[in-house]
Amino acid sequence: MALTGRTALLAAIGSLPVGILAPSWTGMLAVNAPLTLAILCDYAMAAPVRTLRFTRSGDTTVRLGDGAEVQLTVTNPSRRRLRAQLRDAWPPSAAQAPARQKLTVPAGERRRVTTALRPTRRGDRRAERVTVRSYGPLGLAARQGNHEVPWAVRVLPPFTSRKHLPSRLARLRELDGRTSVLTRGEGTEFDSLREYVPGDDTRSIDWRATARQTTVAVRTWRPERDRHILIVLDTGRTSAGRVGDVPRLDAAMDAALLLTALASRAGDRVDLLAYDRRLRAQVQGRSASDVLPAVVDALAPLEPELVETDARGLAATALARAPRRSLIVLLTGLDAAPVEEGLLPVLPQLTQRHTVLVASPSDPHVARMATARGTIEGVYEAAAATQAQAQRLRTAEQLQRHGVTVVDAAPDDLAPALADAYLALKAAGRL
Repeated sequence: MALTGRTALLAAIGSLPVGILAPSWTGMLAVNAPLTLAILCDYAMAAPVRTLRFTRSGDTTVRLGDGAEVQLTVTNPSRRRLRAQLRDAWPPSAAQAPARQKLTVPAGERRRVTTALRPTRRGDRRAERVTVRSYGPLGLAARQGNHEVPWAVRVLPPFTSRKHLPSRLARLRELDGRTSVLTRGEGTEFDSLREYVPGDDTRSIDWRATARQTTVAVRTWRPERDRHILIVLDTGRTSAGRVGDVPRLDAAMDAALLLTALASRAGDRVDLLAYDRRLRAQVQGRSASDVLPAVVDALAPLEPELVETDARGLAATALARAPRRSLIVLLTGLDAAPVEEGLLPVLPQLTQRHTVLVASPSDPHVARMATARGTIEGVYEAAAATQAQAQRLRTAEQLQRHGVTVVDAAPDDLAPALADAYLALKAAGRL
């Protein structure tokens, strides 16, 4: 039997998609036929969502702390004007703005909307779903649907220590031109002759050249290039601990980036690997111009793993990637137990063939605790901090007795301190 009158109106209302009408409207519309017809017509005149087409463009990489923009182009192939509210869904750590945007696209045309991102975490931030609510011309009813429109923005490490690079490059240039007071022997090569100045080492005087001219000539030396630097990041559980305002792994990454930039400019070859119980990331065999971007990209998605680092596996992996004499830079913690039980037993395998440098970010909060006074709680904190510092110093001394160079510095100072240690090794001819 056909439905007529009020029964037909109720049936028409019930056929509308869920979410289009507020529940409180149903009873009112049942007795208001003109309003019901207006809503039905408005819904019918809303542009369809299913036929919309989407394309993306914009940034694919951004440094942590900087902003990025991603454009979304909406094409309306239908014969109706699209009046819509659009939500482009990104994870909360992408910090998008705005979250929702209004959009009008005439029939057969397309429009572009821009989403600004300022990510708060490293790694890949992905957008998957676009939700569109298409309104009728009266704004009384709407169609809603979703579209999968994938896009990814890789958030790179911030590399805050790059501000130290010019001063270290200046020191490297000075090192290239200095006399051989500290640079005789392995790791240096003859560069040029210059006139003697007071303070030069007399062992640098070239008597043959001096005999051919009226002034005393001295030989200058520069460190050999094309040395191999292998940077090893420990991504085990100790790298997850926070030192200052950042995880220990992030402080180690910043130091690794500055060393990579400096060593590649010095003419050395830089490789990188990240390891805990398995290989997490690696960069190998890149040219001087490509190695820094490759390292930045490899470090971007890296996160600490809550597992104990396999020191034997780490040593074996490092040795396999350093077939000839190299500088192995191990960025790890100086906690007593992991070092004594894990690292110390395998150190002879590394130091037998290579120069080893261990760098670790210290906790500035412990340093502040060590100076606390005035209250009972402060005295106890100072005692605990002093004990922790003494234990850390003993661990560093154990490593040094095995011939390892140790860099122990606060997170903000670790990168320049590591760069200085590299330059010192280079000046001493140990590379």
